Amino acid sequence: MRVLGVDPGLTRCGVGVVEGVAGRPLTMLGVGVVRTPTDAELGHRLVAVERGIEEWLDEHRPEFVAVERVFSQHNVRTVMGTAQASAVAMLCASRRGIPVALHTPSEVKAAVTGSGRADKAQVGAMVTRLLRLDAPPKPADAADALALAICHIWRAPAVNRLQQAHAAAAAAGTRHVPRTPAVPVRKVPR
Repeated sequence: MRVLGVDPGLTRCGVGVVEGVAGRPLTMLGVGVVRTPTDAELGHRLVAVERGIEEWLDEHRPEFVAVERVFSQHNVRTVMGTAQASAVAMLCASRRGIPVALHTPSEVKAAVTGSGRADKAQVGAMVTRLLRLDAPPKPADAADALALAICHIWRAPAVNRLQQAHAAAAAAGTRHVPRTPAVPVRKVPR
């Protein structure tokens, strides 16, 4: 499985390609950052992100694209730029028919380090170790993109099994399976 991980951002959009399967050593095929000038118009910055993502898709031909799910931050301007860059990455992949998966930051950290509260240095160190690199990728956005790709490779088999089970249940006409059996309600005299 070949996955392009995207750590979205308007100024620095981390990108990294990892190939492998769960339970086997993984291989990094490329890592980098798509940069845009902070003084450029928003539209021009989004086009620059699109061109950068398209170049990575052309060069590496991933089977999946894993994008960090945008989460609420205190700085609305930052979260808007992140969401816009995320949408560009999803659009580029979808336009080519490449499946897109969204992973939360804590999900990625937990998959790579074992703790959903790991800091950037811990994520970088584990990415370095898992991919057998000489040094952590710089900047942190690049390491985060690789962590997204690793997370997807490791979690995709379980997610696919769940999706197949839901699809099979839907095909069988089972719309909802109750978690607990219904208990009859009985009025108690006062």
